[in-house]
Amino acid sequence: MAAGDGGDEVRVLQNLRGKIYDAKHLVPNKMRDFFCTINLDQEEVFRTQVVEKSLSPYFGEEFYFEIPRTFQWLSFYIYDKSVLQKDLRIGKVSIKKEDLCKYTGKENWFMLQPIDSNSEVQGKVHLELKLNELITDNGSVCQQLVVHIKECHGLPLINGQNCDPYATVSLVGPSRNDQKKTKVKKKTSNPQFNETFYFEVTRSSSYTKKSQFQVEEEDIEKLEVRVDLWNNGNLVQDVFLGEIKVPVKVLRNDSFQAWYLLQPRENGNKSSKTDDLGSLRLNICYTEDCVLPSEYYGSLRNLLLKSSDVQPISASAAYILSEVCRDKYDAVLPLVRLLLHHHKLVPFVAAVAELDLKDTQEANTVFRGNSLATRCVDEMMKIVGKHYLKVTLKPVIDEICESPKPCEIDPIKIKEGDNVEINMENLRYYVDKVFREIVRSSISCPTLMCDVFYSLRHLAAKRFPNDPHVQYSAVSSFVFLRFFAVAVVSPHTFHLRPHHPDAQTSRTLTLISKAIQTLGSWGSLTKSKLSSFKETFMCEFFKTFQEEKFTESVKKFLDDVSSTESKEPSGVSEPVHLKEGEMYKRAQGRTRIGKKNFKKRWFCLTSREFTYHKQQDKEPIFTIPIKNILAVEKLDENSFNKKNMFQILHGEKPLYIQANNCVEASEWIEALCRVTRSNQKRLSFYHPSAFLNGNWLCCKATIENTVGCAPCTADVPADTQIEIDGDRETERIYSLFTINMSKLQKLEEACGSIAVYQGPRKEPDDYSNFTIEDSVATFHTLKQITDIIDKLNESHEKYRKKRSSSAKYGSEENPIVGKVS
Repeated sequence: MAAGDGGDEVRVLQNLRGKIYDAKHLVPNKMRDFFCTINLDQEEVFRTQVVEKSLSPYFGEEFYFEIPRTFQWLSFYIYDKSVLQKDLRIGKVSIKKEDLCKYTGKENWFMLQPIDSNSEVQGKVHLELKLNELITDNGSVCQQLVVHIKECHGLPLINGQNCDPYATVSLVGPSRNDQKKTKVKKKTSNPQFNETFYFEVTRSSSYTKKSQFQVEEEDIEKLEVRVDLWNNGNLVQDVFLGEIKVPVKVLRNDSFQAWYLLQPRENGNKSSKTDDLGSLRLNICYTEDCVLPSEYYGSLRNLLLKSSDVQPISASAAYILSEVCRDKYDAVLPLVRLLLHHHKLVPFVAAVAELDLKDTQEANTVFRGNSLATRCVDEMMKIVGKHYLKVTLKPVIDEICESPKPCEIDPIKIKEGDNVEINMENLRYYVDKVFREIVRSSISCPTLMCDVFYSLRHLAAKRFPNDPHVQYSAVSSFVFLRFFAVAVVSPHTFHLRPHHPDAQTSRTLTLISKAIQTLGSWGSLTKSKLSSFKETFMCEFFKTFQEEKFTESVKKFLDDVSSTESKEPSGVSEPVHLKEGEMYKRAQGRTRIGKKNFKKRWFCLTSREFTYHKQQDKEPIFTIPIKNILAVEKLDENSFNKKNMFQILHGEKPLYIQANNCVEASEWIEALCRVTRSNQKRLSFYHPSAFLNGNWLCCKATIENTVGCAPCTADVPADTQIEIDGDRETERIYSLFTINMSKLQKLEEACGSIAVYQGPRKEPDDYSNFTIEDSVATFHTLKQITDIIDKLNESHEKYRKKRSSSAKYGSEENPIVGKVS
């Protein structure tokens, strides 16, 4: 069963994308080496490269990842890189999860906040609270509070290691602070406490009289339970990990059991110096989708999928979605993925491209704007062209970034001592090499890209029948200008490099990209237009090229990638590279003497095998053929007291691996599960924990090869190159329609107005920005959309009510967790 195509559970899926631009006016006021991290609470999930010797570092790094767990804060930390000592945290931008919607899709400057250890918290604690009435020996009644602290989950790492946590439990009021303490749990982020504490809440008058101290009977309204989590420092000071507060009054005579999210201290993160640490420019887009079971989306999905059959295309549901969204990109992202998933993208792109060409008056401006058609093709190329870019450009991009030659040819920017002629030779060498790799790559171009290019080529030729070159410019405007040239100038965006290149390399890549754009356009021109260059030095550079030779190469390449002739799908003749990175693996203990410790290794996954290496680019020291993998599952932390672990079961002993964070662990598990899903001998059951000291920690079985005690969880799409969750994309489109319901209503009113009044429009009105070719057909589609959205609204509201009724005070679902008025 493909992900998103069934099941009864509502899935809450979160993702985060955006860009870390730059920082300015950083403190200390000295030229330093800075980098930036992204943290979910206290867990680092992304790190930029180090920008050297700057007070206003430009990072320029884009990020995208699925968020696999609950979190309270999204934080961006600026670090001062240190060679000999621990890296110094300069400041942070912390945004509460509930506030992320305020900044979504916008570019903002954020003031850096000071870092206070009392505000750096993460994790949750499981409590059961109860009020009992007790009858004393003399017959009077008093109340007793019972606090059962069960366990904690997701406490932060301290200096990269699991902490030694303990909890203090207090009953606090205006005139009392009764405190008790749990035992310390060693080396764990998920401690199991299971300790119960008893507190006397109200005291009888007889008790007060007998007491040597005059303790007034306290008002229960003013009492609260406070639980503080600490890391035992042994010889150093204990570290605060978070706290929760619960008013006793909410208990009344009931029993409460819930997970409480840990909160910062009330005085945490308060400082008078909040305006002198510098600032950070970010673009953040956070989405959270509550994905219902697949059957709920049937009507909306079918309406969207038949968009390419609607006449005119502007009256289709997919086109209307792009019309009402403020940013077309918001609509294009889920729309392309959904149509791609159901093999409906090519006819839709052809239909919107034909509409685009109606408004194009000159052949040399074909597909040069940011229309729905061009954005759909851009997104399609990003999704299906990942492997194509890697096999074509990655080797030469690696050479440019790792062994850079000086290539500056602008006399104003050239460094002292550099030679313009030598730099021009270097640039020419790189341009020739990149160009050669591109024009030789047609056999690797994905079939879907070829199908789209074929449609665009023939539509353009039909629109401008007297221009013999437009069929080439229609394709080159995408494959050269919007695909290869963009990947060259931003290799990190297309996962060709791990980070944004340094300033000098970025300049080299920019010059190469400009050259590739120009050479690509020569396939559609009768002669070069050097006069179009604003820079004289670029004109001089292109005088060294033989235009006829490059024109023929470009035309042959464009003929090949826009041909409908059958060819081998990309990746059949060689393994598809899927994922690589550094992680830790546990020694598998193949010898009796071998020490079973954890070692850092470089891991690589292709469609053929999974390998690890001592270092990147070294020969593999261990290989598992994909066909031999039986299961890939998470590993319980209690196995080795380590977070973010997973296991690969492959016939011998399990391979235990620790990823660097929760996002990375989730991505590796999903990638491995996708590529192994069709394996014939996949296991149905596995052991969630390890076999240590003669027994399985999970089920206590003493036979090592005994059948697993838990059902395997993996169930993901078999397509190893394109992973698309159809229901998730449909839910996203539902959300976009819901957000833009007022625009849908305006569009509906506009259709009515046009149908009644057929005369010319004299002045701009509410619908002048909408494309309405057929008001009746558009109105009909709009009514279908609003009816479907209304029904989905009802289904979502039922889920929200069910979730709300099951949430208890202080639980994760309850947003007022831990707050005391």
